[in-house]
Amino acid sequence: MPSLKDLRNRISSVQATRTITKAMQMVAAAKLRRAQEAATAARPYAERMDAVLAALGTAINRDNASPLLVGTGKDQTHLLIVMTAERGLCGGFNSNIAKLARADAQRLLAAGKTVKILTVGRKGADNLRRDLGRNIVERVELRGIRQVGFTNAEEIANKIVALFDAGEFDVATLYFAEFKSVISQKPTALQLIPAKLPDAAPEAKGTARPLVETEPDDESVVGYLLSRNLSTQIFRGLLENAASEQGARMSAMDSATRNAGEMINKLTIKYNRQRQANITKELIEIISGAEAL
Repeated sequence: MPSLKDLRNRISSVQATRTITKAMQMVAAAKLRRAQEAATAARPYAERMDAVLAALGTAINRDNASPLLVGTGKDQTHLLIVMTAERGLCGGFNSNIAKLARADAQRLLAAGKTVKILTVGRKGADNLRRDLGRNIVERVELRGIRQVGFTNAEEIANKIVALFDAGEFDVATLYFAEFKSVISQKPTALQLIPAKLPDAAPEAKGTARPLVETEPDDESVVGYLLSRNLSTQIFRGLLENAASEQGARMSAMDSATRNAGEMINKLTIKYNRQRQANITKELIEIISGAEAL
């Protein structure tokens, strides 16, 4: 049975832990608001970019289209871009994204495909190292960056395009967590190459194309927009991840704070009972000694 001193030390330790988790919860709540606003603001731009590409994609000649749109014509080598956080203590945020990517990788490997993995964020590589360490071809870490910007997304997109131009893969899929709420972050897989564009608007189907002149031609414009769209979708994924990470951390730290409070209450009750038992034992010894005299 632990002594009173051991119980006091343990109570003090849990109280210190609760102070830390409470502070982390408040910091995550402050960061979440900014991250959520950024993620929400990026969604209309990304969706509109898809709509423009969908409208132009129906009018161009696929034979002369950019490889980013039509692909290589093969489906043998897959590149999985797994985006996670640089830090932990955010519940199942990192593990859920890695779980989705691992399941897809194992399914592709079982089908005889070649799988290559590019991780963005330290935790993604840590989660996948045991099962798929040999498949990780490159790691991108954003540890020293306080605020993720479009420039960071462009750098990642340039790496992906360079690998694609070198014939390193045929299909590229992006993995991130779409922010729903503080308690809900949905792991998402988005195919980037070849671009998986939405269908054209229903009202546009069966109607003549508006008279629009493009310079130098539709294929060149679509090629530029596809490259821009690649960076846009990666940037959107980074922003969604940032909001999801803070939401998951806020929820995890709230649970940890409440659990610490419950543990402190249990330890305090145990301490009081042990202290009362010691006092009763000492009183019995004193009375027994007095009677013996």
